[in-house]
Amino acid sequence: MDNPIIKLEGLTKCYGAFKAVNGLDLSINKGEIFGLLGPNGAGKTTTILMMMGLTEPTEGKAHVCGFNATNDPISVKRLVGYMPDSVGFYDNMTALENLMYIGELNGIPRDEVKGRALETMEMVGLEEEAIHKKTAAYSRGMKQRLGLAEVLIKQPQVIILDEPTLGIDPSGVKEFLQLIMKLSREKGLTVLLSSHHLHQVQQVCDRVGIFVKGELLVEGNIDTLSKRLFEEKTYEVNITIEDDVKFPWKDEEEVLKLDFVQHVSAKGQNIAISSSRDVTPDIVRFFVEKEYRVNGVQKKSYGLEDIYQKYFDSNLKKQIDQ
Repeated sequence: MDNPIIKLEGLTKCYGAFKAVNGLDLSINKGEIFGLLGPNGAGKTTTILMMMGLTEPTEGKAHVCGFNATNDPISVKRLVGYMPDSVGFYDNMTALENLMYIGELNGIPRDEVKGRALETMEMVGLEEEAIHKKTAAYSRGMKQRLGLAEVLIKQPQVIILDEPTLGIDPSGVKEFLQLIMKLSREKGLTVLLSSHHLHQVQQVCDRVGIFVKGELLVEGNIDTLSKRLFEEKTYEVNITIEDDVKFPWKDEEEVLKLDFVQHVSAKGQNIAISSSRDVTPDIVRFFVEKEYRVNGVQKKSYGLEDIYQKYFDSNLKKQIDQ
């Protein structure tokens, strides 16, 4: 059952004649990891700033944890942790000192703050020797973990991460994303992850919204979006045979008569067949019965990159046509 903890209604932000965000409607459920996916300049950060009450919308409303972010931003900030794309610390202080200072700013009593800071740093995987190291000596990946600890120390209901893996090496990115998933599942946290990295969003998010030029073009889980986008061409099956085939070849018309098959192309030993349903067994059976020597079968269904590219290309074409 839907249980929205974030609800955006007609959210719009204009800077003069430029519309950075245009009529955004979006609901994010409690405990969900939602990926706001789009290229740089799409309006993702502007949307986040309106959700946090850090900038006022031109039109529309943002309700977060039951509070109107424009009318009551303080209540939103108490319950939401926000990590921007670039986190900063006092370099002459240790990681523990930085985190305790942030904790006190968030109203944690002085006699509790050290214990909570140590617990939070352990939660994000900062080892004991790193806790007492000055942040000037921290790598980018360690700073991101400390930034996440700053977000978590006030025990928020929602965390918003804006390009959190920027500048981290591949192994660090994998560890950071796994940490986000673990925290969300174990703590019941709602996570909004804003990113332009397709593969990263696909790894961790329950649902994805594709955001281009200030507009949410589509949202849903990967399977749902794949079916919606590629109804006419959901599956591709590539058959490799021993004999070279020139296209069109004598059995092309018979393949096209198979249920749900829509397109056939052949090049050398490779035959690509597109269909609206997964009919791979029927296709393989056809080639075996025709006495072709089949060397390999590869099946492809569409992923987030295909979805994103199709929506981005289609939206770009509309803008050019206009």
